[in-house]
Amino acid sequence: MINQNFNYIDSLLRFKRQDTEIVNIGMVTLGGKYPIRLQSMTDTDTKDTEATVNQTIRILDAGADFVRVTVQGIREAENLKNIRAELDRRGYPNPLVADVHFNPAAAEIAIKYVRKVRINPGNFYDKRATFEKVNYTDEEYREELARIEERFVPFIKECKERGTALRIGANQGSLSDRIMSRYGDTPAGIVESVMEFLRICKKEDYHNIVISIKSSNTRMMVYTVRLMNYRMRLEDMNYPLHIGVTEAGEGEDGRIKSAVGSGALLADGIGDTIRISLTEDPAAEIPFARKLVDVFKGRENHAPIKAPLVAQTNPFEYERRSSRPVNDIGAKKPVVVIGSLNKYTREEVRTVNSGTEPEYFYDGKRILDRGNKSYPILSLEDYLFNDNYTGQMRFVRVNKKRYDVFKEENPEIIEKLKRERKVILIMESDNLNCYAEMRAFFMELDAHICKNPVILHRSYKENNYENLLIKASTDLGGLFIDGYGDGILLSNEGNIGYNELKNLAFGILQASRMRVTKTEFISCPGCGRTLFDIRETLAEIKRNFSHLKNLKIGIMGCVVNGPGEMGDVDYGFVGAGKGKINLYKGQKLIKRHVDTENAVEELKKLMMEYGEWKAPI
Repeated sequence: MINQNFNYIDSLLRFKRQDTEIVNIGMVTLGGKYPIRLQSMTDTDTKDTEATVNQTIRILDAGADFVRVTVQGIREAENLKNIRAELDRRGYPNPLVADVHFNPAAAEIAIKYVRKVRINPGNFYDKRATFEKVNYTDEEYREELARIEERFVPFIKECKERGTALRIGANQGSLSDRIMSRYGDTPAGIVESVMEFLRICKKEDYHNIVISIKSSNTRMMVYTVRLMNYRMRLEDMNYPLHIGVTEAGEGEDGRIKSAVGSGALLADGIGDTIRISLTEDPAAEIPFARKLVDVFKGRENHAPIKAPLVAQTNPFEYERRSSRPVNDIGAKKPVVVIGSLNKYTREEVRTVNSGTEPEYFYDGKRILDRGNKSYPILSLEDYLFNDNYTGQMRFVRVNKKRYDVFKEENPEIIEKLKRERKVILIMESDNLNCYAEMRAFFMELDAHICKNPVILHRSYKENNYENLLIKASTDLGGLFIDGYGDGILLSNEGNIGYNELKNLAFGILQASRMRVTKTEFISCPGCGRTLFDIRETLAEIKRNFSHLKNLKIGIMGCVVNGPGEMGDVDYGFVGAGKGKINLYKGQKLIKRHVDTENAVEELKKLMMEYGEWKAPI
């Protein structure tokens, strides 16, 4: 078969860390075969030396390799000298990274004191998009690029002379008018905004570069990073990648979202450094990041996987796999959740169920619906040779390794499945690289135009819920992001309850954007630019609006992440200065400079004006 994996990675079927350019960030080496580096970002005022140093030390003590600090102006840039000196005095030589938006002059000062500077191509030299339609002729476009190069080259030369690394970090919500005019708010536009800067760097023979592309939308983030990888390969570049879901939120939801999005990339061997963006204490991001990275250790040793690669879907654009409906499963119907009963009976879970109720239940032997009607689970052997349930809805348990052997001996199995109208497959894997093996199984089915709906099933033996969350999210999240799967079933032998297991399944579907069952809160982690208590504000917004399950609400600390990062939210709550909030309906600014203490109530009134407020029951 022809390999049609678009070459965004070497192989879709073999886990291998991508070999990237080596970048030196002070005492920390990034890329190549070096470990995946962990990082976080302070949320203190960078002008406050003591607070910033203390928080940096807490982050480093938690296990970070380096720490990023906000540098929004000249005074913050100059104070990096004091922060650096105090960290050295306390015995913390780990490199600092300056995060700069809108202010090239601040970046030029920052490189004197830090080992890496992050710039955003959408707002560093370009004017950030005003979300108004702007048309550029080809000549005007070239003139803008020439102007950027003229300003950027001296900065590159200074970085090169000092040995300072540069992170070129694009966010979905911060593209320039010029890029938006040509590409729109698309993966292609985000990638091109970075490639324009990379081409200038390559022309100047400067390669101490890290790339990042982030979005709060896991699909957008994964597709765009894949496309970035592909485009770099076309132009003979292989810079290391900083990965992460930006504005992931907090608590369990933020962790599931981060594991689903970043896990889909890590599973393909993409990622040299990672940040988990939680609306929590920055040091809390590091232990979770460590667990997430560690779950992929040893995957290089997985059993070989085979598949007809010709059937692979487009990795840069969402399209749900085409399947034939069986009752309420498959086709364009919502992805179902099958709850694992574990030690409970169907009658008992009626009284303990919290949150959304699954459509079906699994008792270890059968599938039960909400009305307690049971459906058999057959082996391939029973389905082909001893099927007493023809004409009825039934489930067939499949594992690719066993299926390949069975099909070799019984090639008629594929023809029977193709003709089938009442069978749903329960896809399982015991391969160390189950993500790739399940993906390969879908390739097999699609190559033979086999349209049976598929339930993704993973079984674990975990007593720690966070460990289960990471494993399940990384095993299955990437498959759902690619449109694979008509249902999810998680089972576990361990001390994790029915509701936790079932709610995790719903959480993975929501994080991968396959099914919405609760309010989505897209919130940034906060930084030195944030002029209100974003954690307390997020908690208050959740208390007031969590019952509005059809809405996405963005809570952003400042204009750097909003409104652009709220690309598909219904309502936005964005810091606009000390004690002031701007309120948005989608991308449209509706209420400007609302006092912080009144902002939640004003948001409620805004929802009333648009007919989307409902009082909690």
